[in-house]
Amino acid sequence: MRIVITEFMDEAALGGFPAHADITYDPTLVDDRPRLLPLLADADALIVRNRTQVDAALLGAAPALRVVGRLGVGLDNIDMPACAARNVIVHPATGANTLAVAEYVIASAMVLRRGAYRANAAMLAGDWPRSALMGHELAGATMGLVGYGAIARAVASRARDLGMAVAAFDPHLPADDPAWLGTDRLDFPVLLAKADILSLHVPLTDATRHLIDGTALAAMKAGAILINTARGGVVDETALAAALRSGHLRGAALDVFETEPLTAQAAAIFTDLPSLLLTPHIAGVTQEANIRVSALTVARVRETLEA
Repeated sequence: MRIVITEFMDEAALGGFPAHADITYDPTLVDDRPRLLPLLADADALIVRNRTQVDAALLGAAPALRVVGRLGVGLDNIDMPACAARNVIVHPATGANTLAVAEYVIASAMVLRRGAYRANAAMLAGDWPRSALMGHELAGATMGLVGYGAIARAVASRARDLGMAVAAFDPHLPADDPAWLGTDRLDFPVLLAKADILSLHVPLTDATRHLIDGTALAAMKAGAILINTARGGVVDETALAAALRSGHLRGAALDVFETEPLTAQAAAIFTDLPSLLLTPHIAGVTQEANIRVSALTVARVRETLEA
């Protein structure tokens, strides 16, 4: 049983593999493909996060590969048709980081809508900007969700607990699905116009690339907030920066980017935007979620190898 792991995980979870397993755990491999490919020559399993590109070239270097464990849920870095053609099973850690992402969305919405939590510089300078920092409550606002899968539903549950109305757009979820109970099912243009906070929960596909473009941003309610914990390519970042600079949007939180890791050059468009929160693809990575994701991935990979 030969296993290669290219990105960080909870090392304690590796104890879930049998003692005879030959494990290469090296999180630097994600940035060293020339070193990674030879290590896959006799690998039965590969465990990755979102940055390792599991493409045709990698699969070609791994003739014995039987299973790919994904420490997370997004699969856009994995060539699923190529894996299927090779009979390589792919196991995402579905559900293991749902709570972490949902909490990130709610916390970001609260920080950006209230606005009072970014006053350190002014306060330390001796200012007292009380009237300028009078923000809005979450209660009574509408949480809009683009995509209504498990994570979006977890956000919806917490939003309702805070007194928010919830609306969503998901053309793939039938209108009679019980998940819609308590959530308004809206068309995309209607959702854009109604949401006070718009949170994205869709994979990156040809259909969703730049789904939130200049036209969509202009259609959003003035003073609305955008939160993206899905995939960076879903948002046109240049158009978003313009919408924030113009004041049309009250704020935004981005945890994912078109260029990852985010470089200084790619980040330059976000300069001098105090209403923008930037984090390094960390929404689903809490200490607790990392433990759950790692344990689930190890269990699924081991089950496949021992089948």
